[in-house]
Order: sequence, then structure tokens, then C-alpha cells
Amino acid sequence: MSKLLDKYNRRGVRTSYVSTIIGISLVLFMIGLVLGGVIGLDDVQRQAKETLQGDLFFKPEYSEADIKQVEQKLKTWQEFKEVTFVSPERAIEEFSGNDQTSQEILEIFEGENPLPPTISFQPKAQYATADGMTLLVLKIKDAFPDELEDVSYDEDAVKSVNLGFKQFVYLFLVVALLLIVVAVAMINNTIRLALYSKRFTIKTMQLVGATPRFIRRPFLWQSIFQGVVSAVLGMALVMALFYALNNYMSNFEISIQPLSFAALFGSLLIMGVIITFVSTFFALNKFLRMKLDELY
Repeated sequence: MSKLLDKYNRRGVRTSYVSTIIGISLVLFMIGLVLGGVIGLDDVQRQAKETLQGDLFFKPEYSEADIKQVEQKLKTWQEFKEVTFVSPERAIEEFSGNDQTSQEILEIFEGENPLPPTISFQPKAQYATADGMTLLVLKIKDAFPDELEDVSYDEDAVKSVNLGFKQFVYLFLVVALLLIVVAVAMINNTIRLALYSKRFTIKTMQLVGATPRFIRRPFLWQSIFQGVVSAVLGMALVMALFYALNNYMSNFEISIQPLSFAALFGSLLIMGVIITFVSTFFALNKFLRMKLDELY
């Protein structure tokens, strides 16, 4: 009978231990999902910014050879992700969308292509802002004052891509703060329930003369281990979800750089360890202060 009871108690302890780790892991997963979303959103914003396009229009007296020389010079600038020479033939194809429409346009203009050769550019993300594009245009005009007739880009698109993503980041951060508050409460309750099942063990150790420090030590080490394991599991769930989203989304790829990955995992690890440690510490103090009659 005693062996059966011991087996039942050990099984109950293991079940409580596993359920505690699973509960903490799911909470950390939700936090990691939001924090990872902020990091992933930043990468998506970078990709969106680098799809913005501007065009350089040249004076009529400049030939394609002259324009290609300007292209080679611009390719050495650090502000650009891509610089491409656009011939009149390619320009009319992109404008019309298909060969039939291109032929119809040429027929209207009696076989003469109305579109001039240009250079299209895509700025790097850090320069794809309203101020950045303004300074970039001024720099281009200063570098090629005699060659250029105009520099054109969609100002509304630049403002939209920056403002839209900024609002999303603020929203994600607010949700992250709310989740952290909820996480602290949920993890604290989970640990309190787990320690509640061991309240008699704690009180027995206290009655036989064990000091509070001696009683706390194994529980606090266990809480650190729980925090580490929960953070690893929570991070694994986040990465699995990101991998699934990358396979589902075709337009954008959510990628987390190694440094960002380390920062995200470190945040979950520190958060998991601190919350479990502090919650365990205060829950233990509560049971240590209880009288024997209050345990029932």
C-alpha cells in the first residue's frame, strides 16, 4: 500500500512539474511571438522600403552611352540597393505590360518610341524615408547637374510605408507590454499552484529545524531550471511558427538575423528565469509564514 502511495505521489509531482513547464512555455511563446513579430515586422519593412523606386530623366542631348556611364557611377554609391539602366524598349514594355500594347503605342507614334532612356534606382532601407529621399535627390542633382533633367519618385509611397509600419510597431509593443503583465500573473499563479501541492513538505522541513534558506534553495534552483527549459520550448515554438509563415507567405520573407535571434532568445530566457525565480521566492515565503492549521 505504501509503495503504491509513493508511486502515486511521484507521478503527481512529475505531472505537476511538467504541467508547470508547459504552462510557462506557452506564456513565453506568446511573448516571444509578439517580440519576434516586432523584429520580423522590421525586416518586412526593410524589404518594403527597398522596393520603392525612383527614376532619373536625362536631357535629350545625352546618349545611352553617356547615361550608362552615370549608371556605373551611381552603382558605387552606398545609398542604393540597386541601380538599373532602362532602355526605351524596356521602358515601353514595362509601361504597356505586353508586346501587343507596345506595338499599338508605337503605331500611334508612327513607329517612334516616345519614352526616353532612364535610370531607375531602389534606395537602401535606411535612406527610404521622406528626409532621406530628399537628401538623396539633392545629392544626385549636385553630382550630375548638367546631365539630369529631373529626378522622380513617389513621395506618398515613401510616407505611407514609413508611417504604416511605425503604427504597427507601436501596436505590437503595446500588446507586448500587456502580455508581459498577463504573463507575470499567469506564471505566478501556475507556480503557486505547483507549490501548493508541496506545502506539507515545506512545513515538515520547517518543523524539523530546517532554515528558510535551506528550504528555499532546491525550489529556487528548480525554478531557474524551469525558466530555462520553458524559454527554450517557447523559442522553439516561435521559430516553428515563423518557419511555417515563411512557407505560406510568398511576397515577403520573415527572416531573423542571428543577432536578433540571440536577442529574442536572451529576452525570453531572462524573462522566464526572473519571473519563475521571483514567483517561487514569494510563494515559498507565503507557505513558510503559514501556521500548520492554515495549510488545510
